[in-house]
Amino acid sequence: MEWHATDAQSLAIIDREMGEHVFSPAEYEIVRRVIYATADFEYQSLIHFSERALQAGAAALAARSTIVVDVPMVQVGITPHIQNTFANPVYCSMEALTRPQKEKTRAAWGIQTLARRYPEGIFVVGQAQTALTALVELIEAEEIRPALVIGTPSGFVEVDVAKDRLKDSFIPHIRIEGRKGSAVVAAAIVNGLVDLAWQAYGQDTNGVS
Repeated sequence: MEWHATDAQSLAIIDREMGEHVFSPAEYEIVRRVIYATADFEYQSLIHFSERALQAGAAALAARSTIVVDVPMVQVGITPHIQNTFANPVYCSMEALTRPQKEKTRAAWGIQTLARRYPEGIFVVGQAQTALTALVELIEAEEIRPALVIGTPSGFVEVDVAKDRLKDSFIPHIRIEGRKGSAVVAAAIVNGLVDLAWQAYGQDTNGVS
């Protein structure tokens, strides 16, 4: 990702205000990217990484695993960076061709359809709590085993329940606890992870630049 002088100044301010922290260097790159995107330091206490989440996600990116997102805003936020690096396919649940189901939102039944099609993909749920719930249900039923789940939807109804169920799964994941979150946060996490993965695996890819 291309950075400019003002970006460097902003990151320096974040580093100064963060001070000491408990994150690994790789985790901190993700955290500061989220804070940079939101100007909200509360995310340093809300973001949580499961064991080996970054390693699993980076390896899946390098293997060009399919990425499934819940809303177009996440897709728009990550696709340019993906195209300039690993060129993974990126699909959006809102564009999945399937029949609507009663008692399910479009995002939920769309991500359910795509999850069954790409059961070992990378899933990014930035906005739709219903999509995260549908995804967790498939994980709990052992119908899918994603390489990585990024869950950052905001909300007041059931969103904390869905995030807690993700926490209790054995799937590598990055989540934002509580009511906060957004598609912007999700995109920041993905783009940060892409940069980390490109540093680790970029030279090993065949002809991608």
